[in-house]
Amino acid sequence: MASTEGSLRSFNHRNFRLFFIANMVSNIGTWAQRVAQDWLVVSDLHKGGSAPGLQFLPMLLFSLYAGSLADRLDKRKLLILTNAGGGITAAILGWLIISHHVTMLDVFILAFALGLFGALDTPVRQAFTSELVGKSDIANAVSLNSANFNMGRLIGPAISGVLIKYFHTGPSFLLNAGSFVFVIVALLLMRPEELHRLPRDNKDRKIMEGIRYVRSRADIVAIITTVFFASTFGLNFQIFNALISTKIFHKDAGAFGLLGSVLAIGSLFAAIVSTRLDQKRKPVFIICCATIFGVALVVQAFMPSYLTYAFTLPICGFFALTTMISANTYVQSTTPHELRGRVMGFYILIFLGATPVGSPLIGWLADVVGVRQTVAICGAITAVGGAGTYLLMRKRLLNYKNPI
Repeated sequence: MASTEGSLRSFNHRNFRLFFIANMVSNIGTWAQRVAQDWLVVSDLHKGGSAPGLQFLPMLLFSLYAGSLADRLDKRKLLILTNAGGGITAAILGWLIISHHVTMLDVFILAFALGLFGALDTPVRQAFTSELVGKSDIANAVSLNSANFNMGRLIGPAISGVLIKYFHTGPSFLLNAGSFVFVIVALLLMRPEELHRLPRDNKDRKIMEGIRYVRSRADIVAIITTVFFASTFGLNFQIFNALISTKIFHKDAGAFGLLGSVLAIGSLFAAIVSTRLDQKRKPVFIICCATIFGVALVVQAFMPSYLTYAFTLPICGFFALTTMISANTYVQSTTPHELRGRVMGFYILIFLGATPVGSPLIGWLADVVGVRQTVAICGAITAVGGAGTYLLMRKRLLNYKNPI
């Protein structure tokens, strides 16, 4: 393959190319299932945000341990196991739906199981990026992975919307189950000798060592605090869209799936822009993007029609993803390799682990104060959380120095 420069330079690495292509298929499957699961729970089983929250509960329980595993064991082999588990879980749920035997308890149990494999997979996958491309291209690879993720977000909901409309929700789960196979094959085809692995030492990879390191870094503390508010209260588009499309605008599954694809336009644009930003993103920039994202959510909450609501989604998606890509890139690229797995485990714990708290809260608020008011409250908390973090840590952030 010819050498690639600039925003695509990570493709010079064969192992990264394999992983990127497989993840493109997997991300489409993931988003197809997310849309189908939300539609199944909200429209068919008439429940709120409990199942998505339960799916992310394992993040709260196991992310730190998974980060420790990433620093101690072979990441490629770990990813093969987690993807096999995720595929089997999605296949079982898809079969139960198609055979008309699915119950809410089944959804809860299998959502938790899928979340368990995801909790083990995510920190390992994050830390594995540096082995695919090396330290110099980490920032670029993270941005390309985010672009990949949002291509899946662009395509997956649209496919799922069509499948749900004509064949119900089951095929979307089976599509996701099959997509895990592509990742496993890519991992098996990789050349281990081309991975950018550093020599192992005999250090004890204790979880607390990673937590102490995070506490010693004011810049990372500020970023993780901002990410907590944005992810817990702001990054709930699937729930927001499901509630607003069904309860406010009274739309069907196709219209709901379309909202996910419209959202992905802004997210994909943010991911493409981020491939050129690399490590220029500073904590203050990340916090500003999160604050703007929160304000945009408040505005979005009171859009008067389905079309105007859809029009604001790319704007929210752009600032949401710019925040998350920049935060992820900054934390990975400024953390020593021997601590990266545990630090990313803690980052994922905050990024996704708070969802079991946020999702049921959103479902409850929507019933108590209304759907629009709930979205506005979540946006306000996101904005105030970002602005408050900046005000409390302003002096240290403005005087920060890149530690690596």
